[in-house]
Amino acid sequence: MLRIAVPNKGSLSGPAAEMLHEAGYRQRKDPKELVLVDPENQVEFFFLRPRDIAVYVGSGRLDVGITGRDLLLDSGADAEEVLALGFGGSTFRFARPVGVQVEDVQGLEGMRIATSYTGLVEQHLAERGVKATVTKLDGAVETAVQLGVADVIADVVETGTSLRNAGLEVFGDPILVSDSVVIRPKGAGDDPGVEQFLRRLQGVLVARRYVLMDYDIRAEKVGEAVALTPGLESPTVSPLHTEGWVAVRSMVLRKEAQRIMDDLWAIGARAILVTNIHACRL
Repeated sequence: MLRIAVPNKGSLSGPAAEMLHEAGYRQRKDPKELVLVDPENQVEFFFLRPRDIAVYVGSGRLDVGITGRDLLLDSGADAEEVLALGFGGSTFRFARPVGVQVEDVQGLEGMRIATSYTGLVEQHLAERGVKATVTKLDGAVETAVQLGVADVIADVVETGTSLRNAGLEVFGDPILVSDSVVIRPKGAGDDPGVEQFLRRLQGVLVARRYVLMDYDIRAEKVGEAVALTPGLESPTVSPLHTEGWVAVRSMVLRKEAQRIMDDLWAIGARAILVTNIHACRL
């Protein structure tokens, strides 16, 4: 039975549960339930703190986990990313007091840095040969400079409002652009159960990105139409009862569907239909 770690709470929990449900896996009804067995799919889910998931997976106790890229790198666990899931995105940046002349990471030499992600920041500094004192704080780190604990901070930056309210501003390149990811123990061998799990999630990702488009068009216009809707491999083209007309079916990016419909209409396509894809295997 495949053993999978999923977030118990936080911003990753809801989207992860939704994706797993779309992938056909049973999900818990009681948020207090910490272990859930899905016998039909031969999977056992363990609901853990997102920060702990990489540690459990890296130890080999669990086969697969869903967590944040930031939490994976910060943990230093012996686990690796195998699939990005596209939710829970965040950007990590350094921030300094307004008016302080620090332009990039090299300017942090000898400074005090406050963060909730010491492993991530220390690795970032080490890779660039910068020596600084990194202090771990849990919770809001924006007040660390004001309270004299640090010279600069490293934190998740969304709108930047909380930083501005604390008299801080970002500088330099991002430390990390994070995302939700599927992780496995480093060096783990082939596992049919894991491969099936990843295929299901990949199917959900494709179904969310694409829609199925059907339309009718005159046969002499098929070349132009197919150029607009090439599909992932090739569209399906079928003759219609009305002579000289064909039906075309193709997958198109969801975000481009309306523009493609306009373009198809302009070249004579009619009966243009768009359908959601609930699941797929490619």
